[in-house]
Amino acid sequence: MDGDGHAKNKDERILSTFCFPFKRKTCLLFLSIEFVSKLLPCGYDIKATTQVILNAWQIGRDSKSYNNPEEYEPERFLSSDIDYKGTRYELIPFGAGGRGCSGIQFAVAVKEIALANLVHKFDWALPGGARGEDLDMTEPTGATVHRKYPLKAVGIPYSC
Repeated sequence: MDGDGHAKNKDERILSTFCFPFKRKTCLLFLSIEFVSKLLPCGYDIKATTQVILNAWQIGRDSKSYNNPEEYEPERFLSSDIDYKGTRYELIPFGAGGRGCSGIQFAVAVKEIALANLVHKFDWALPGGARGEDLDMTEPTGATVHRKYPLKAVGIPYSC
């Protein structure tokens, strides 16, 4: 960035456009939480020692918070005040409150560096001339979020 906060070159513009919304799109499955005291949230009686699993996947796909929640649209976060740090509950990939991830800043920095290196050092293509529109983005049901059919991409190194 230059002194005025503007991207100096194409790579910086690409990274500033995609890194920020990309890190917000990450969703994780949370471990179960055991309540140590009785709670009555919204009129529900949750007894002490009850195991509760927070459904972060569903929270990240709430149609009240997002238009087209099933579509991959990371650019939706460019003009949004939704944050991934756990201060609001529309998106909580790192947890929230006292049980939130203590390594959030480190995790975000590592993810940004990895993505920046991949974008900076390679052009990307699908194998065999496939097109993005032809990819099957189906997710199977299960304890982890992944694609039913793995994404295969070809990294073409930039020549020096």
